[in-house]
Amino acid sequence: MRFPISGLTSALAICAALPALAEPNFNRIASFATPLNMAAGEDQSRASSAEIISASEDGMTLVYTDSPLGVIGLIDITDPAAPKPLGNIAMGGEPTTAKIIGGTAFAAVNTSKDYVNTSGKLVSVDLATKAVVAECELGGQPDSVAAAKDGSFLAIAIENERDEDLNDGDLPQMPAGFVVKLPLKDGAVDCAGLQKIDMTGLAELYGDDPEPEFVDINAAGEIVLTMQENNEIVLIGADGKVSGHFSAGAVDLDGIDTKRDGKMDFTGKREGALREPDGVKWVDGDHFAVANEGDYKGGSRSWTIFNRDGSVVYESGASLERAIAEIGHYPEHRSKTKGVELESVEVATFGEVPMAFVASERGSVIGVYDVTDPKAPVLKQLLPSGVSPEGMVAIPQRNLLVSANEVDLREDGLAPAHVMIYQLAEGPAAYPMITSAGSEELIGWGALSGLAADPKEAGKLYAVSDSVYAAAPTIFSIDATQTPAKITSAMVVTRGGDAAQKLDLEGIAADGEGGFWLASEGRSDKLVPHAIYHVDAEGAIDQEIGLPEALLANETRYGFEGITVVGDTLWMPVQREWKDDPKGMVKLLAYNTKDETWGAVHYPLDAPAEGAWMGLSEITVKGDWAYIIERDNQIADKAVTKKLYRVALGDLAPAELGGTLPVVKKELVRDLLPDLGVLNGYNVDKIEGFAIDAAGSGFVVTDNDGVDDSSGETLFWSIGAMK
Repeated sequence: MRFPISGLTSALAICAALPALAEPNFNRIASFATPLNMAAGEDQSRASSAEIISASEDGMTLVYTDSPLGVIGLIDITDPAAPKPLGNIAMGGEPTTAKIIGGTAFAAVNTSKDYVNTSGKLVSVDLATKAVVAECELGGQPDSVAAAKDGSFLAIAIENERDEDLNDGDLPQMPAGFVVKLPLKDGAVDCAGLQKIDMTGLAELYGDDPEPEFVDINAAGEIVLTMQENNEIVLIGADGKVSGHFSAGAVDLDGIDTKRDGKMDFTGKREGALREPDGVKWVDGDHFAVANEGDYKGGSRSWTIFNRDGSVVYESGASLERAIAEIGHYPEHRSKTKGVELESVEVATFGEVPMAFVASERGSVIGVYDVTDPKAPVLKQLLPSGVSPEGMVAIPQRNLLVSANEVDLREDGLAPAHVMIYQLAEGPAAYPMITSAGSEELIGWGALSGLAADPKEAGKLYAVSDSVYAAAPTIFSIDATQTPAKITSAMVVTRGGDAAQKLDLEGIAADGEGGFWLASEGRSDKLVPHAIYHVDAEGAIDQEIGLPEALLANETRYGFEGITVVGDTLWMPVQREWKDDPKGMVKLLAYNTKDETWGAVHYPLDAPAEGAWMGLSEITVKGDWAYIIERDNQIADKAVTKKLYRVALGDLAPAELGGTLPVVKKELVRDLLPDLGVLNGYNVDKIEGFAIDAAGSGFVVTDNDGVDDSSGETLFWSIGAMK
């Protein structure tokens, strides 16, 4: 894989800790933001997406569907580590899937007026000229498209999807869906040869309203189809006739989180969860894999391999979801419904190893399995993806895997949709960089917002989770001597024996006696106080320190971000300017635990780029220096400032509140922005934790926002010895 030069120190540190000859692994080598395909002069702020993705036969060109723009987008991956935009092509409707055969892209396009008056077409595009050369009416609203291995025909699922706002989305809702088989002659669609394959009367559930979802074709020309809402799987022979069908069945789940309550509790159960599969792919001539997303009344958080006779040969149950939780990608806010929501599956043979790739839409992660034995798949890796991976395509002849990640969050100041490219090569996996895997009991985690070092043991760190998990504020112990770093234990912060409420932990510091000082950012409009807490070695709060009126009179929602100890004094940076601060100045607040007095100095912020704000995220002291994280609130290509500064301890002379505060001088230690490129994804926003361990090595961690409107990626790395 390629690493940015500036991130090479971290990459080499990872590689040096592993054997010289490691087994092959997938690593991300490039990311492509979909707005790059817009033409000069277009409004590039418009919402864009990458949904279903396919590759040309030579593996050099990608085509993806972009529903918001009504286009298909093309990407040149001749050099997969440096993808180039080839532009968008308008489809005259909403494209759902596109496939490339020879020099032609075939795109299914939804042209329906509404959910009752459904229509669609297959659009043929000459890739050399990027011109539409043919259109073929399909008779309904299309979803997925599959191409026969020999290029002789296309299969199209005509879903005629339900209106989820009509009668609470209840079925049946007409018109009924069906499957289309379209022959190809000399690389062109034979519209006159269109075969409509009826799906009514097959499913036990809502048989008069079939909802075809996803199709795949094996080497023998047989079609496998999922009908998601009907919880049914259908086989269609090479002659275009239904050769078999069966219920996808249900799964009993154990060891899952079933409540959206601001904490991770993997002790729940759910019995009889309908699979309601979405994506499906043939594993071989007799087996196929499905991703059980659920859409109507089901969703088993699992993926399954079936035999063509309908028997289950493998069921993942909660195992993949639990593995996703171990790397910090579990979407707790989806616990009540479909959890990690496995949506799509891809199957391909790399070398001599048949592999299955299962994408979690809500966890924004891809599970990589060795399926040499379809009865016993082996989870080999978890790959970080963009926000909500919708489609994948494997290009085994080039050792590549590509994901299409559909969500564009720029309206909220977040990341655009991305296509991401991974390469299988000899060497270690770069991700995850921190995990709880291997613990006796599952430790779910996320939103790491503060970092501290054990004062005695090198490589031992502590982190806290923020308000995303307000129902169970937690202190995590980390062994940073392992690669990836290992979360070894989790201790809930308590008050009166119960999990403490009204906390927004953003800072942690060891007190040197087994306990901790904690900083809570606070937010008065949500009745969460700005405060300092002390907890004992068991996590019980034994001291609470509120802010004086002189501070509270000028508060804003942006409070403490970090805490550190200097003798009898606690220092806390305030993230942004409060009402009494000059523009571009924020307070470093001091609280003397012996005298119970407050003071402050001013810290000068870098000037933010237009439309951005600047703030502080962390503070830690080592030797004669206080180290401070300063960052903007920008993400992806908008990110500019992610820096580590230091201030001489001699400058930290707190003045009385209410008067003029002295301004400290800061010195740049490291620009952390290049380090964020080590995984070849987009730049994340929140670098929120920094600590220097007992041996003098600096460690950095990012906050993944609990995988809510986030890719869920947590970066954890060492910047080496702090001199």
